[in-house]
Amino acid sequence: MADDASTPLRTLIVDDEPLAVERMQVICAELDHLAVVGTASDGGAALRLVDALSPDLLLLDMTMPEMDGLQVARALGGRESRPAVIFVTAHDDFAVEAFDLEAVDYVLKPVTPERLQRAIGRAVARRGTMGAAAGEWLAEFWVPHRSELIRIEAAQVERIDAERDYVRLHVGEASYLLLQTIAGLEARLDPAEFIRIHRSCILRRDGIRGLRHEGLGVWSVETGAGEALRIGRTYLAKVKAMAGR
Repeated sequence: MADDASTPLRTLIVDDEPLAVERMQVICAELDHLAVVGTASDGGAALRLVDALSPDLLLLDMTMPEMDGLQVARALGGRESRPAVIFVTAHDDFAVEAFDLEAVDYVLKPVTPERLQRAIGRAVARRGTMGAAAGEWLAEFWVPHRSELIRIEAAQVERIDAERDYVRLHVGEASYLLLQTIAGLEARLDPAEFIRIHRSCILRRDGIRGLRHEGLGVWSVETGAGEALRIGRTYLAKVKAMAGR
């Protein structure tokens, strides 16, 4: 993805319904930060066009014949350089899978310009965060609180929880909401300092006191504050590797 925030996101629209593609093109033509470079009517064509056009962003339908949107996103996930994905769908029951694949957003049809603009704003905010190198990790947050913005150092954050379209940063006894997806934020945090233990939770590594086996393959993290937080199966191998297991 291009790094210059003033450069429009090169966008590929993927949907098997011609009228849906046409409507999306009309909406996109009115939005800032977007330049539609192509359209595809199925998953296979989408992957070929990604190779040919190197788009920054996919507006990706969920249900398509042969290869659906989730399969397209999984195929892209193994690539070193991949476009951001915003799912655009009539179905609301795939959101968990979508965000596990690090989708920027999940927009329900019928799409409104205002809702798509918010999703595009997230994609723009994530511009340049994919594959961040060491030394480029997020060092601070500026979070809205009452009538002001508060600066919080990343080193102060003990825990991050996902809350729908937001993340909650826990700093001592206080907590702050930030408009950001947990997957997008994870990509910007130093993995030497933070580790994701669940699809809805990131912890500071130095706040982990131990790991506990609950039986039947279930493990929990024990924090310095005395909490026991369940580890998601997707993240278990990474957490155990942290402990040399």
